[in-house]
Amino acid sequence: MEQLMIPEQDIINAICLYYARKKYALPEDVEVELFYDDEDAQPFSAEATVNGQQQVFMTSDIIAALRLWIEEYMNKDPFATSIDLQFDEEEGIVAAID
Repeated sequence: MEQLMIPEQDIINAICLYYARKKYALPEDVEVELFYDDEDAQPFSAEATVNGQQQVFMTSDIIAALRLWIEEYMNKDPFATSIDLQFDEEEGIVAAID
């Protein structure tokens, strides 16, 4: 199967959707900032804020958010899909799925 790349903005959208559901808010009310640190054991993380509440998302949380997004917006089985977060100098943080 061909690998599909999910761009950084869609990863942000996935986290907005995921966190909004947990906080009973609208996805557009969530602010997200992604981080990459190649010296960290878990190089990918994010901070999400809604209604003054902030939460840090580690790699596993980002993957969980992407699984929800894949199911709802791509109509694919989120658990039959392999997700690999990557850092690209030009594109930022992207996810390769297949």
